[in-house]
Amino acid sequence: MKRTLTLLLLTGLVLSAGLYTYLRQPDSVPEVRTATVSTGDVIDSVGATGILEAVTTVQVGSQVSGKIQELYADFNSIVRAGEVIARLDPSLFETQVEQSKANLIRAQADVERLAIAVDDAKTKLARAEGLSARDLIPASELEAAQVEVRLAEAQLRSSRAQMTQAEASLNQVNVNLGHTIITSPIDGIVISRSVDVGQTVAASMQAPILFLLAADLTKMKVNANIDESDVGRIRPGQVVTFRVDAYPDSEFEGLVSQVRLEPIVVENVVTYATQIDVPNPDLRLKPGMTATVTLEIARRNDAVRIPNAALRFRPTDDMFVALSLPLPEQPEVGRSDGQGGRPEGRRQMMERFQNMSEEERTTMREQLGGRPEGRRQMMERFQNMSEEERTTMREQLGGRPGQGGVGEQANVGGRPRPVATDAIPATERGATTIDALFGPLPVTVTRGQVWLYAGGDVKPTALRLGITDGAFTELLDPAIPLGTELVTNISLADGALSRPTGPTNSPLIPQRRSFFGR
Repeated sequence: MKRTLTLLLLTGLVLSAGLYTYLRQPDSVPEVRTATVSTGDVIDSVGATGILEAVTTVQVGSQVSGKIQELYADFNSIVRAGEVIARLDPSLFETQVEQSKANLIRAQADVERLAIAVDDAKTKLARAEGLSARDLIPASELEAAQVEVRLAEAQLRSSRAQMTQAEASLNQVNVNLGHTIITSPIDGIVISRSVDVGQTVAASMQAPILFLLAADLTKMKVNANIDESDVGRIRPGQVVTFRVDAYPDSEFEGLVSQVRLEPIVVENVVTYATQIDVPNPDLRLKPGMTATVTLEIARRNDAVRIPNAALRFRPTDDMFVALSLPLPEQPEVGRSDGQGGRPEGRRQMMERFQNMSEEERTTMREQLGGRPEGRRQMMERFQNMSEEERTTMREQLGGRPGQGGVGEQANVGGRPRPVATDAIPATERGATTIDALFGPLPVTVTRGQVWLYAGGDVKPTALRLGITDGAFTELLDPAIPLGTELVTNISLADGALSRPTGPTNSPLIPQRRSFFGR
């Protein structure tokens, strides 16, 4: 009994000491995760996929039917313009040529025979006219001689037409005979061959394709399909980088040459074909390769940047309670484009507009959007001008900054409004392609908010931001120095991460409960 009581007493003392030690442990300190303001390249880009193709490809076919007798070119063969690359069996066409020659000789003989008949009829007519003048033959014989001449002349004209037809038939069969020899139309490389020796090709409905030639594989193009949500930011001349599966460690470059206006609709998804010119001096790129394309919209080299995780972070009340900090007042953050973008500016402009008289409102509308009558008069005047006067007018309108040049927009109240010169049709602006009329991309300026972490305190700061690449965003405010720590997340008690906040939250992603269970 004594031994049992002693063991129970010792066990109770150990449990009491452990419980006391556990209760005296300090509360868990929340972990503040930060990222610093750094420098680096920020590239705003658009991704797409495309197919590599030769810039110029020519399909070589056969205009006549027949059996392939000989082939002088194969896959990857280099051919020159005019070089013979295939030959059809010419025996059938040679027989047709001989038949056409015989028909032509017969037609020529008929012409000669009828020409003699015309001469004979004319001789008889002259004799009949002499006898009729001396009243030695009746008038009916003279008329018969005249009819005989006209009939012989008509037969001669018909025979000459048949001779012409025989000549045309001979020329046609000679052309068909020449088509049995297939020549290369350009200097290029054979990238496809569709026939073999002994195969019969039929050209009854359409010309069968025998070869596919590429003009120059040192210059290629990528036809990429750009989504309609991104095509508004694509301009000719933008830099493009892409990769192909054949060379996963290599990156190739190109330039946007054309954004085609024809929409491509596949399962209600609208895309636009964008052509990208690609140099291929080492011939590593092959036609048909799939390219993963990245179109560079804007680039900032060695820019001051902040991580997007800091922009997405939004603290909760639980975090301030866990950090023993007072709840801050949230500043109002709006989008700004440099003029009228703040809510206060829009509100002041609206109040000013409401206090105007009707005449002042009309004047303001005319200044901002242009008067419809003025636009119509300008159009009529432009249509009646000569080409020289139109050129002068374009130079005057496009040469003055802020005076409504072609494609220029007035930025009022945070919203771009077209000016009066936009009423000029695209066909009258002196451009050869629509790509030349695309205006430059506007400068991207937005506003955001981050939380600074210094000395155990968390403070909000509003920022002016530039372009973003998805991971980092360009910082336009010089007030924040490099190395400044920005809060990206705060983990609460027991290592539980705070609930993600910001515009990227998804209700489909399971969220962990916060410190207070909210």
